[in-house]
Amino acid sequence: MQDETEDAIAALQELLDEADDIVSFTGAGISTESGVPDFRTPGSPWMVNKPIPYDAFVESREVRIEAWRRKFTMDDHYRGAAPNSGHRALARLVAEGHSPAIVTQNIDGLHQASGVPEERVIELHGNGTYATCLTCGWRHELAAIRPVFEATGEPPECMICAGPVKSATISFGQAMPQEAMKRAQLLALECDLFLVVGSSLVVYPAATLPVIAKRQGAKLVILNREPTELDPIADLVIRAESGAVLGALRA
Repeated sequence: MQDETEDAIAALQELLDEADDIVSFTGAGISTESGVPDFRTPGSPWMVNKPIPYDAFVESREVRIEAWRRKFTMDDHYRGAAPNSGHRALARLVAEGHSPAIVTQNIDGLHQASGVPEERVIELHGNGTYATCLTCGWRHELAAIRPVFEATGEPPECMICAGPVKSATISFGQAMPQEAMKRAQLLALECDLFLVVGSSLVVYPAATLPVIAKRQGAKLVILNREPTELDPIADLVIRAESGAVLGALRA
């Protein structure tokens, strides 16, 4: 098994060295290694603190209160999470000019924390490290919201327009960020290497991005602990911990 992993790392290194335009596409698997719980692992705290659908959040004050209670409970589960060697390796690709941006399904902000500029992280499912007003779009920081919520028990309202404030994640039933998806699709069309890291590739339309890249002639690498439906079309499949593999690449 060790020899197989070493061979896979060498093959990945060769593909990276040959590529001029690398797009990294990350899912929960890269961040579970930093202590961030995913949605599918049995016993995950997400099973107890399930995200509340968008329509229910908008329609009910009581539901908004419960949504914020669950939000802060989940924040406590990964308060100390920090970028791991996988995040740092992908950040180097961006910093060294090999990758124009990272496309992510994650909401934890760990790519930004690893040093990637915010404008070069394309978040398909939003960001859980801050909140926005659903009426005017004003950004609100969680550090300001939480003490007031815990003191009053009232759901936060926008300081600008008094509209409802929600975590900046994309909830079930909420429209996907169209601009982010368009940027991601354009990157997939233009890259010559599409690197999937820690994604099961079962959430659509995000899971169409590797297919778009492959159809345009890009090499496709899938680095994930479990098999995915797109493994058969990949040029390289590595079933291992992403941090161990990416951390072993040449700096």
